[in-house]
Amino acid sequence: MFVHRNGQTLQFTRNERALLLAFTGNPRRLMTRSRLLDEIAQPGSDPSDRNIDFLVNRLRLKLGDNAKSPSFIATQYGEGYVWIATPSRTDPIDAFLIIGPTFELQSHPLRQQSLSLMGKLQEMIAAGIGAGHKVVVLERHLLAAYDKLRYFLQVSFHADAGRINCAATLREMPSKRIVKAFRLHLDSADDGSFANEASRVSEGVVSVLQRALKEASNGLGVPTDEAPEVRHRSGSTLLSVSNPKWLASGEQLAKGREQDPFDADAAIQWGLHLFARLVLTSPFEGIDLAERDRIEGEIETTVLECLPEIEDRPLLMLGAAKLLYFINRGHLELAEEIVERALTRIQDFTAALPILGQLRFARGHFDEAVGFFNQGIRAAEPGSEFHRHMRVLKYIALLAAGQNAPSAAQATDMSNLGTDCPPEIALMIGWLAVQPDQALPNVSERAAAELGSHRATRAIEYLYFTSTRHVRSEEGRANIMRNMIAHLSRLYGQKVVPDFVLSSIGSLASA
Repeated sequence: MFVHRNGQTLQFTRNERALLLAFTGNPRRLMTRSRLLDEIAQPGSDPSDRNIDFLVNRLRLKLGDNAKSPSFIATQYGEGYVWIATPSRTDPIDAFLIIGPTFELQSHPLRQQSLSLMGKLQEMIAAGIGAGHKVVVLERHLLAAYDKLRYFLQVSFHADAGRINCAATLREMPSKRIVKAFRLHLDSADDGSFANEASRVSEGVVSVLQRALKEASNGLGVPTDEAPEVRHRSGSTLLSVSNPKWLASGEQLAKGREQDPFDADAAIQWGLHLFARLVLTSPFEGIDLAERDRIEGEIETTVLECLPEIEDRPLLMLGAAKLLYFINRGHLELAEEIVERALTRIQDFTAALPILGQLRFARGHFDEAVGFFNQGIRAAEPGSEFHRHMRVLKYIALLAAGQNAPSAAQATDMSNLGTDCPPEIALMIGWLAVQPDQALPNVSERAAAELGSHRATRAIEYLYFTSTRHVRSEEGRANIMRNMIAHLSRLYGQKVVPDFVLSSIGSLASA
């Protein structure tokens, strides 16, 4: 309708608007004069090529464009014009479902009927899928803004001989896959037909969305008789911590795998069982390096084989990403892609916060990682295992970023890990919290002195494999390992540090 330029507001005429919409709807394409004539043609008018040239020049003037060095409209001599403007970034729209037209409604003759129908659809669908799932109506066709949506209900209108032809297509985003389509029977002289058809289409859409929401929270053994929101929270707990359930259910999961080796849910749960065997072991006893390598190889094979089967099950996708990140075998980009796709299928992304933070942490984007961990801390119930887990992740990220250990420990309240925190883990965190030039507290010093050389080495290996190796920068890895290495090597000598750990952190270990 208008443009702001140099402090002025310039209005577009009807023909200028039609021309502008034709150009912006066909970027980087040659628009011939005859094609542009069709866009501006009105009953009784007889425009010529000269009119088009005149209109283009007038449009250029309002846009501040220059025919000799254009930024918006380039001339293809003897043929027509091309819209060459660089598109500005369109921010994703925050909604579960958007209802929008297939065309620009601003000057469309069916604008009021279209808005009325879409408004009825919005009200009925929002009531049907419940609070927490935002439904938005847009008057403009902005597909570029829909990439992070879950669903898009696209509505088309066409008037023909007094009859309104209308169709509604429900698409899953960002793939744009059609999951349901409706033909609407509308009578422009009967308001009741609009209400009846809106009710029918809404019922169909709500049925699809409710089924999808239920399926999205399936997996990981979460009870299927709970509401989707409750199931998502249960899944978050299972994914966000080193849950002992996975360790205890190994025999049952193994039997399930034998009975149906192609069950993707059972495969991811088995992967989480193997993961639990690696992280819930005593840090001071550890796992033989060859056995660790074998287990991580089995995790890798298990997850990669079932990836095609979990595309529509976000809890399983997040589980797969968590496992691929943990084994640290070059699958960081794949894990990031899986998480991004999973997030388009869920509204409550609390379950994704740990892995989102860890993926940023691995790349050295520590501020972003801490931001995700802070969200998790705020979302968690104080004193819960999830709450402690997020605080520990934040603490490690702060150390990797170079923050001194005492201030990092204070920022994450590491002195208050709760009585249910495994004492061996609490001891290791205590060693991380004391700078190399400072003495350990008496209790902590005695515990370190009683370890023995072999168990001290296992503790260093445990910290490296669970929290350090994922960081791509040598400096970040050294920042995490430095304090523990300093305290244990003071007691047992440099030989206590495995060669592969020393080569990973280099000379920075003693800096």
